[in-house]
Amino acid sequence: QVQLVESGGGLVQAGGSLRLSCAGSQRTFSIYAMGWFRQAPGKEREFVAAIDWRGGSTAYRDSVKGRFTISRDNAKNTVTLQMNSLKPEDTAVYYCAAQGGLFRGLISGNYDYWGQGTQVTVSS
Repeated sequence: QVQLVESGGGLVQAGGSLRLSCAGSQRTFSIYAMGWFRQAPGKEREFVAAIDWRGGSTAYRDSVKGRFTISRDNAKNTVTLQMNSLKPEDTAVYYCAAQGGLFRGLISGNYDYWGQGTQVTVSS
C-alpha cells in the first residue's frame, strides 16, 4: 500500500556528512509514523531514528544522538535523515520504514512497509 524509495547513500570520509531521503508514493503518507533502520553485514537490523506522523516527536538510538536528525515534509511525502560527524561504525545499508495505525514501538517487526535500502559507507 505504501511504496518507499531511499536515496542519498554513498561513500564519505569519517567526520563528513550525508543526507538520506525517503520518498513515499502514497497520498496518505502523512498518517504514518516513519523510521530509519540500518543493517551491517553479519549483524541484525537496528533502529536508528523515528518521527511521528506530525513531526512533533522524534527518537534516536544513543549512538547517533547529536549527530543525526530526522525530519519530514508531509507536503512532499518525504522523510530525511541528516547525518553529520559520520563514523566508520555508521557503515550499513539504511532502510526507510513506515508504521501505520496505533504506534507499536521502535522495533523493526512493528513496521509495515520498507524501502529497498541505500548503502552508506564511511571510510576512516
